[in-house]
Amino acid sequence: AAGLLEQELCKPRYVCKRIHIGGNTDPYQPVERELKSTRSILEVLERFRHPFSIITKSVLIARDVDILGPMGRDGLASAFVSITTLDRGLARAMEPRASTPAKRLEAISRLADAGVPVGVGFAPVIPGLNDHELEAVLEAAAKAGASTAMYVTLRLPLEIKDLFREWLADARPERAARVMSLIRQTRGGKDYDADWSQRMKGTGPVAELIGARFKAAVKRYGLDGPRHQLDETRFRVPASARKQMDLFDAA
Repeated sequence: AAGLLEQELCKPRYVCKRIHIGGNTDPYQPVERELKSTRSILEVLERFRHPFSIITKSVLIARDVDILGPMGRDGLASAFVSITTLDRGLARAMEPRASTPAKRLEAISRLADAGVPVGVGFAPVIPGLNDHELEAVLEAAAKAGASTAMYVTLRLPLEIKDLFREWLADARPERAARVMSLIRQTRGGKDYDADWSQRMKGTGPVAELIGARFKAAVKRYGLDGPRHQLDETRFRVPASARKQMDLFDAA
């Protein structure tokens, strides 16, 4: 992956725009400890002075603070750490392979101390299950060093709907009916609404209340500043990479 990225960045017509890492799959899966695939990608971005943002649930991101710190201080990198709950038992049930809430807060602290602009993602918000923790999560993240925040209401597209129902019935059977009812109330009476303008936050009174609480909390805890702006003017193709590509072209 790192090699393909380098080839793309070397193309004469490449236009530098912020790259977002982790939007679909967490870049710090357990196997990353051995493979270091994400780290190799960050090393390429560092060499090219290419701006990027990254989001994860893993404390493993702190391993790469030697790259993220200088890039962050130069306006070339920012990070988000996702925290779903502060309840270790619920966290273990929801995300059994992910870092504990305490470790995620530790990651925020280490990133912030290194000069990386870091935010917290309270995601997903599950009405009736973890929404009551919204303020507590944001407060803890702010104390750890987060400077901004975001949230996403639970979405249940396609097969995820059935998987979530099964998990909920097994992990929290006493709440299952109530939780699904509240979720549908944020989705116009359905389990999922694919409308782009609504799918991240939802609609209706339940969604509006979550939004109002979030707005008040980020202001209270100083997390309502502007989103991290990254510098796209520092991008450059290193001479070593250019020479290597010339050799490939000649071959």
